[in-house]
Amino acid sequence: MENRAAILGTGKSVQGRAITNQDLEKMVDTSDEWITARSGIKIRYFTDDQTAASDLATEAGRQALEMAGVDGADVDLFIVGTVTPDFAYPATACLVQHNLGNKKGAGFDQETGCSGFLYGLTIGEQFIKTGKCRYVLAIGVECLSKVMNMQDRGTCVLFGDGAGAALLGPSPDGKSGILDTFIKSDGSLGDLLKQPAGGSRMPASIETVTNNLHTIHMKGNKVFPLAVRCMEEAATTLMNRLGLTGEDLDVLITHQANLRIIQSLQKRLQVPDDKVFVNIDKYGNTSAASIPIAMDEAVRQGIIKKGNLVMLASFGAGFTWASAAIRW
Repeated sequence: MENRAAILGTGKSVQGRAITNQDLEKMVDTSDEWITARSGIKIRYFTDDQTAASDLATEAGRQALEMAGVDGADVDLFIVGTVTPDFAYPATACLVQHNLGNKKGAGFDQETGCSGFLYGLTIGEQFIKTGKCRYVLAIGVECLSKVMNMQDRGTCVLFGDGAGAALLGPSPDGKSGILDTFIKSDGSLGDLLKQPAGGSRMPASIETVTNNLHTIHMKGNKVFPLAVRCMEEAATTLMNRLGLTGEDLDVLITHQANLRIIQSLQKRLQVPDDKVFVNIDKYGNTSAASIPIAMDEAVRQGIIKKGNLVMLASFGAGFTWASAAIRW
């Protein structure tokens, strides 16, 4: 008999300097009005030179463990979703494992962009359902400020740094927990959102650095409609499988990429305003970290309560998209 996986604890870490829209007005040709109207973002955080992804991920993971009352040494698997790891290798997950005092588990990274946390959640769920693992720590973390072109006003105003985590384990009552998940990708769309240089296709050189090819390149006008359509597919697929409507959901948390994207998805799913959790104004787009940061805030603020039906939906580079339906 399969075990049902549940989220036993959540955590987040947002460190560094708070960058307001007014700060960005001094760095690039933009304005608070322009950024707010197009994205809903007011503040984002940029980490300092001494802080890397593993630092944020470790703190978020520690908070999730504390909420669950589980020692880091007892975690069986660490899964980190990130496109801004500390190093190309070793994996950031292994660094987090060490930081949390774990010697018995395994760890790996996966780079599915903004869908990174939900991909990690889906993978971790499988290990618990099969009984291979008792505890899995799924983390989404990014230090996107370190790979941004601060002269590109189309991207540098959108992104921020942060980490969010969830400790997965067997459902305490066998009923609450992850009801279903969905993941999908389409590699033909990969050129719309990428970091061109730094891999084996385009190794680092003077030219790649000079031409800002190690930074985020995004065709935002093409990404926007795809994000809405793909997250709608991800969410409605689970709703159809589970026999749900938008009104059945207690809380909807989507990837915090753009307020207009969130509102468009909400309208398509017919979810009331008071059931949609939004914090993009406070953190910007933190990619893989956005959903777990929002989820942790919703839990700690009492917005997500025991028994609630929660829908998570994301979309990211790859292109990838994913969703999870959870009975809290």
